[in-house]
Amino acid sequence: MKNFHGLFLVGCSAIALAGCGPTDIASPGTGGNVTINQPTPAPTPTPTATAAPSVTAAAGCPTISDPQGLFDAGTVTSSQGSWRVCRLPSRINTSSTLPKVPGLLYQLNGRVDVGTDAGFSSTTNAVTLTIEPGVIVFGNTGTSWLAVNRGNRINATGTATSPIIFTSRDNVLGLNTETSQGQWGGVVLMGRAPITDCTTGAVASTGVASTCERQTEGAADPAIYGGTNSADNSGTMKYVQIRYSGFVLGSNSELQALTLEGTGSGTQLDFIQSYNSSDDGAEFFGGSVNMKHYIAVGADDDSLDMDTGVQANLQYLLLIQRSGSGDGLMELDSNGNEANAPRQVSRIANFTAIQPVTSSNNESNSQASLFFRGNSDITLANGVVNTPANQCIRMNGSGGASAATLTARSVAMTCSGTGDDRFIGTGSYTAAQVAGFFGSGSNGNNAGLTSTLTGYVNGANENGIAGFDLTTLSSFFTATTYIGAVKDSADTWYAGWTCNSGAANFGNTSTSCTLLPIT
Repeated sequence: MKNFHGLFLVGCSAIALAGCGPTDIASPGTGGNVTINQPTPAPTPTPTATAAPSVTAAAGCPTISDPQGLFDAGTVTSSQGSWRVCRLPSRINTSSTLPKVPGLLYQLNGRVDVGTDAGFSSTTNAVTLTIEPGVIVFGNTGTSWLAVNRGNRINATGTATSPIIFTSRDNVLGLNTETSQGQWGGVVLMGRAPITDCTTGAVASTGVASTCERQTEGAADPAIYGGTNSADNSGTMKYVQIRYSGFVLGSNSELQALTLEGTGSGTQLDFIQSYNSSDDGAEFFGGSVNMKHYIAVGADDDSLDMDTGVQANLQYLLLIQRSGSGDGLMELDSNGNEANAPRQVSRIANFTAIQPVTSSNNESNSQASLFFRGNSDITLANGVVNTPANQCIRMNGSGGASAATLTARSVAMTCSGTGDDRFIGTGSYTAAQVAGFFGSGSNGNNAGLTSTLTGYVNGANENGIAGFDLTTLSSFFTATTYIGAVKDSADTWYAGWTCNSGAANFGNTSTSCTLLPIT
């Protein structure tokens, strides 16, 4: 499987993962002591993680529509108090709602399926799992994960002040530190949109329809995705945190916080935070995906990984790694099956991608902070890359029509090296060619920016670059006049629904990632 000028704590002995293609694997890193590297910049002081109000366990578990119901697993106690634990059935066969109940947690005790796979060419949606704002769901075992099968949906719609949290048992018990990761599987949405790199079947060709399907990596039992409906709808995820994910499910396979597999454009994805995934923050396997307001903090492989022919539009991204942990901030490709169609076409706008200034080993496999390779057509617009210890862009050319392409508009980068040395070319590409593709000095691009970021917030130099007109790329995008994810201190779209850590502080309306919010 695949992975500030200002604001972070340093994990001193983390192992950087190797970034991988869709059939490869990166192993979880290990933690280390935490030391203060730089003072926390205003206006986002770190909330104290010790003064938490006491929780009183709910009297019992609520009734849900599914006839199997919830199993009362008793209570669990931590320094925050006691919680009632209500275990979900292994398969939810009837549309059901998990209500927010004070002092109550929902437990995944292994794989939990939402509905049953409806198949490659189905058109109906059978089961919807609705999760109310403020609900906390935790994986009780490493192999726990939520599998939303083809033809079924999730409706996890939190709010800016009451996000939905998916996390681990250790987080519930208060055992986690800045370097904790890989303690449960994650959330997987399996859809019926086109993919490539088939496990079974074949991609479309002249006069022949696609029959391409893939099996979820690491799943012991079938967890199939792929189809022909680009507009397929796997539901809604909004104002959601996914913490401490990435447990190894099978031989050389682990999930990430959010895994999108053949997910169609009817799926709504907005305001999603991945925190300390031992693999990627999010990985897209094909599909036609639109997403806004995505934050990845502390991913131990890539912050954003996209492959197997995905067609994607993404806007407002904060990609922030821990020092010494993580590989590429982006890895976009179709590794191993370069001639397959459809080609990946990804447009990524208003992003800020950060690797700590003291970290020279974050990108061990990708070799640069952004890594693009075969059969991917990438457009970067209105972006900020701040990786002063690492080179910014590596491209691997496979040769011929399968070679990756790059279009950049109003992208400013602070990287190690000068001139062409800020870039890496491998395969059929040279560093000079990659530098030419980026085109510093034209189209608003600057490969030699002196960063004035305060943490992840734009400074004068970033705001001195005019934004590119995103509406020329897709109607999905919101037009902006600035580059980067966060224009200034008044731009606080990230606040309240996120969790804080030494690597990234989102202000005193967000709570600590090592604690559960008390509401």
